[in-house]
Order: sequence, then C-alpha cells, then structure tokens
Amino acid sequence: MGEQNNDIAVMTENREKTIVRTSIIGIVTNLFLVGFKAFVGLVSNSIAVILDAVNNLSDALSSVITIIGAKLGSKQPDKKHPLGYGRIEYLSSMLVAALVLYAGITSLVESVKKIIHPEEADYSTVSLIIIFVAIIVKLILGMYVRNQGKKVNSGALTASGSDALFDAILSSSVLASAIVFLIWNISLEAYVGVVIACFIIKAGIEMMVETLNDIIGKREDAETIQELKEIICSEEAVLGAYDVTLFNYGPSKNYGSVHVELPDNLTVNDVDKITRRIQTDVFKKTGVILTGIGVYSFNTSDDEAARIRNAVQKIVLSHDWALQMHGFYADTEKKTIRFDVVVSFDIERKEAIETLTEEIRKAYPDYELLIIPDVDMAD
Repeated sequence: MGEQNNDIAVMTENREKTIVRTSIIGIVTNLFLVGFKAFVGLVSNSIAVILDAVNNLSDALSSVITIIGAKLGSKQPDKKHPLGYGRIEYLSSMLVAALVLYAGITSLVESVKKIIHPEEADYSTVSLIIIFVAIIVKLILGMYVRNQGKKVNSGALTASGSDALFDAILSSSVLASAIVFLIWNISLEAYVGVVIACFIIKAGIEMMVETLNDIIGKREDAETIQELKEIICSEEAVLGAYDVTLFNYGPSKNYGSVHVELPDNLTVNDVDKITRRIQTDVFKKTGVILTGIGVYSFNTSDDEAARIRNAVQKIVLSHDWALQMHGFYADTEKKTIRFDVVVSFDIERKEAIETLTEEIRKAYPDYELLIIPDVDMAD
C-alpha cells in the first residue's frame, strides 16, 4: 500500500502540472482573443462579435477556476479527509458551468435587445482578417486542450477543449454573417447572436448536469467493469469476479471493492497472497485501489452440491429480473444453501427474495436458505 501511495502522489503531481500548464496557455490565448474581438466588435458595431469576445472572456475565467480546482484537489490526504480533496474539482466544474450559463443568458438578452432595436454593422477588411485568425487560433487551442484533458482524465480540460472547438464553429458563423452583410447588405448579427447564446446556454446546462452526475455518483460503464473483471480473473485460482463497486473521490481517484470466487480447499494464507496480487495488478493496470476483496467459497469435491447449484441456478434465472447468480455454496451435511443474486431495478428487492425463497424451498425443503440481493451496478 505504501508503494501505491507513492505512485498516486507522483501521478497527482504530474496531472496537476499538466492541468495548470494547459490552463495558463488557454488563459493567455483567450485574453488575446478577447482583446481582438472586442476591438473588432466595437469598431464594426457588431453585437455578435462582442458576444463572441464575452464568451472568450468566460473561457479565460473558466481556466482560472480550473487551475484553482486542480491545486486544491491535489492536496494530500490528511486526518480530516483521509481520501484526499479530489472532489473539489467537481465543485470548480460547477462554477465553470455556472459562468458559462450566465454568459449565455446575458448574451441572449443583449441579442434580443438588438433584434428589437437594430443597429447597422460596419465591417472592414482588417476586422474580417482578425475574425478569421481567431477561428484558426481557437481550432488549434481546442484540439490541444481537449487532448491534454483526455491524457490526464480531466473533465474540466476536456470540456474546455471541446468548447473551444465549438467556439471556432460559432465564430465561423459570425464571419459568414459578416460576408453576407457585405455582399447582400443583409444584417444577421443579432440573430447570429441569439444562436450563439443558445449554444452557450446548452453547453452550460450540459456541463452542470454532467458534474452533478459525478457528485451524486453515476453508474460505471460496462467496459470499465469488464476490464477489471478480466484482470482479476487472470489470477489462476480465481473462478469468478462479482459485485465490482467503484467509489470516485475525484478525477482519476477511484477506490473499489469486489468479491472473488475461490476454491474451498485453499488456506487463509493462500487467499491472502491471491488478494494481495490482485490489488497490485489492478492498481498497476488501471489506477484503481481495491480497498476490499470479499471471498466466495466454491464447492470443489461435492457432486451433490454441484447438482443443487445447477438446479437452483435454473430456478433463479427463470426470472427476467434475476440478472445473475453467484457466490453459491451448498453444505450438504449441515443442509444450508447460500448465494447472491443480482436483481434488476424492475422489481423490489424484498419481493424478489421472497419469490426465490418460496420456489427454492419447494425444491429443497430440508435446507436453510441465505439469499443476498445485489444491486445491478454495471453488468
């Protein structure tokens, strides 16, 4: 565990440096764009260009908040917060989303005012060149920031990069409306401003919903769970891996637990060695720290128990809401049967257990039953 903690510290430090460096690049670039676009917007009397500049300013502020969140989130665990401060990054993401949403609403209001009280725009060749350059800069910045965000698993950076790429598209619409005005003398400025504002609002809402899902706790994707199971089951003695549960304490800070099925002829020392190897292997390959590994015992020498297992499994899986049965063990001498069943959200867990208990007792009236319902986490 000490080696894991050292590795985590190094990963956290490198991740923080990448986020800070990338965010600073984003701040400097966006501030230059703010200056350029504000100048063009004021000179040409273009509300769409001015709103585009405001959007770039909110992007710069978002990068500042991202840096603060990364700095606070990378603080080392202490007595009060033994699992670290990683979730602070989700709070900073909420602030970023709120800024984006506010910028969008403000932009929408100003654009509607311009529709009601229109003012004619006046573009120059220099203005169009500056807008074109801004589009190219945003494309390059967006691809760089998004790639860095994916590299260090930073939702804030990835979102900022995608937002920058989207800004390039929106700026292209501003350029297109300017060309339309110059050729046909048709002013689309205010209407383009409304479109831009709506896209900004949409982006803010999506960011807020995504961050709320991270804070509340969301269902893990099947690919991640399957990858963990494959790593665990690659251990020779492991017959199956079940009940994989992940606990997120910030980006790239995942803790987890799992149940493994092992032969009933292993010693405690054997089990200890196996679980430690699993913990090390999983961390090295995925970065997930398994804080708990439970063990299911598997009948290896009782043919009668094997027959009971097959019969009980047939009863259980005859129900659509019973997704999986595992951890089965039958003691034919003491007349006990125990197992776990993964129950879907289509039925109350109490009702499911009562139904299975009644059906299995009819088949094996002499046996004492212990059925544990599991939640459908990702299978």
